[in-house]
Amino acid sequence: MSNTDNGLQCRQIITKAVTGKGRKFSQATHSIHPPDQISSILGAWIINHKYDAHRAGDVIEVTGSYDINMWFSFNQNTKTEVANHTVRYVEQVPLSYFDSNVREGTTEVSAVATQPPNCVEAAIAADGTCLVRVEREFYVEMVGETKVCVAVCPGDCDDLDDKVYDGSVLEEDGEDFEDLDPDLVIDDLND
Repeated sequence: MSNTDNGLQCRQIITKAVTGKGRKFSQATHSIHPPDQISSILGAWIINHKYDAHRAGDVIEVTGSYDINMWFSFNQNTKTEVANHTVRYVEQVPLSYFDSNVREGTTEVSAVATQPPNCVEAAIAADGTCLVRVEREFYVEMVGETKVCVAVCPGDCDDLDDKVYDGSVLEEDGEDFEDLDPDLVIDDLND
């Protein structure tokens, strides 16, 4: 336990907290080679999206796969078929926030597809290959054990009933919240 200049004591405690987070938006273009010479693309959609995340140094790697189903016409627009193409990917999401005090071996990583893979464009190239452009976005979090510093108040915890910490000492709470004016607007908190 250490003392500060104003008489408060501080302690370092170990707790679980968000120790890293990040977000990444990306686009990818995939080539699909349909079995027949196609006349037109009638639609493209993505199904069976699966992914998992793990820490790789200072980034979170999201590894996953999805199927692109492309509905197309051929034989001079007289017949239709659906082509299926499986895509595997590895997305490295940089951490915009990272707590360097995280204890090694205690991290848990999670990822959420804030924008699941979505087909935004499908076109036929000059060589007959179909190009499908896909967008996706991930939000990742890393939770781990880290150290935080907390102020320790002298005395017993039972002595803290009905007291408010104002930044330097504990004082009795003399004002009820019911007496506050809800129409009061404070323009500048630094005044």
